[in-house]
Amino acid sequence: MRVSEGQVTVTVPEQADAGKGENVFFNPVQELNRDLTVATLRAYRDREDRASSYLDATAASGVRGVRAAADGWETTLCDIDEEAVALCERNLERNGVAGAVRHEDASVLMHTDTFDVVDVDPFGTPMPFADAAVKGTRNLLCVTATDTAPLCGAHFESGVRTYSTVPRNTEYHAEMGLRVLLSAMVRTAARYDIAARPILSHATRHYARTYLEFDRGARVANDCIDELGHVYHCQECLWRNHERGLIADAPEECPECGQHLQTAGPIWLGRTCDPAFARSVAEYVTDDMGTAETARDLLATLATELDTPTHYDQHRLCKRWGRGADAMDEFLGTLRDAGFEATRTHFGGTTFKSDADVAQMRAAVEA
Repeated sequence: MRVSEGQVTVTVPEQADAGKGENVFFNPVQELNRDLTVATLRAYRDREDRASSYLDATAASGVRGVRAAADGWETTLCDIDEEAVALCERNLERNGVAGAVRHEDASVLMHTDTFDVVDVDPFGTPMPFADAAVKGTRNLLCVTATDTAPLCGAHFESGVRTYSTVPRNTEYHAEMGLRVLLSAMVRTAARYDIAARPILSHATRHYARTYLEFDRGARVANDCIDELGHVYHCQECLWRNHERGLIADAPEECPECGQHLQTAGPIWLGRTCDPAFARSVAEYVTDDMGTAETARDLLATLATELDTPTHYDQHRLCKRWGRGADAMDEFLGTLRDAGFEATRTHFGGTTFKSDADVAQMRAAVEA
C-alpha cells in the first residue's frame, strides 16, 4: 500500500498489525515521531550549519530516510534485510530523491563510517546499537526505544539487564523510562570521552525518543556523568527525593510516613530538553505534516516543563489525600499562589511538575 507523509509518498507492505511480527517495515503510529524528526533536523541545521549527512540506521521501509532526503540531507539508508533494502531503493526512486542504500549490519556501518546525524529507531531496545551509534555520530544522535516495560521497571529484570541500571515502576513511569534510556546512552558515550546531552526528548504512547548533541573531551564527558544519580520514592505517600552521584545513599525510611523507600538509578537527572531548541523545532513543523497540531502542542509543553527529574499525577495525589481533584489550572494556580513553581507535563493530562514536595502541596491545596 502507499502512504503519504509530509512531502513524500512511500510504498509499504500491507500489515494486519503494523509494528509487530517478523517482517516489520512500517508503523503508522510513529508518524508523530517522524514528523518531529523532520522538524528537528531542520532546526538542527540552523544550530549546526556544517551538518549535512544523515544515516537512517535501521531503515525498514525507508520512510524516515526518504523524508530526510526530500528535505535536503545527504542521506544513507541501512538495513540488514534484503527486502527492506529493495523497498528503500524503490521509495527513493518513487520520490525522485537521491540517497545511498546499504545492505549490511547497521552496527558494522556505524563502526566504519561517520555521519553528522545518526538515527537509530529499531523495534525494541536500541542498546545493541548504542556503542556503534556513538562511534558513527559526529554531531547529533537520535534514538528511539519502544521497550517501555523494561525501561520503566514493569519488566524489572529485563530493564536491569538491558540498561545496566535499576528502574522502578512508579506513577511517573514514562519519565522514569526516558531517564533510564538517557542514563544508558550518556554512560555509553562517556566511555569514548563524549558528552551526549539531550536537546529534545519526549515519551509518547509506547516509546521514548531523544536527540543527543555531542561534545568531545574527557572533561565534558565527566560533566555529563555528574548529572546521573538516584531517585528515592515512597509508594505509600508518594514522597520522593533525588541526589546526584553513582552510589545510592537512600534515607532509611520515608521522612513523611516512615515507610520503606524504593531506589531507582543511576538515571539521568539533568535537563531532558533545551527549551529554546524545542521552540525552534516548533517553528519548523509545517502544515503538510499529518500530526502538525499534536507536534506543536507537544513542543510547547516541552519548552515550558519545569526542570525536575520526576512528575506527579494530580488524581493519584488527591486520591491519597482523600479529596476530590480540582481542575488542573486551578490546582496549579493554587501551588503558584503558595509560592511554588508548577507546570503541566507532556506525560498526561493530569500530570505536573513542581518544586513543592508532597506535604507542601497538600498544605497548599487544603489551606
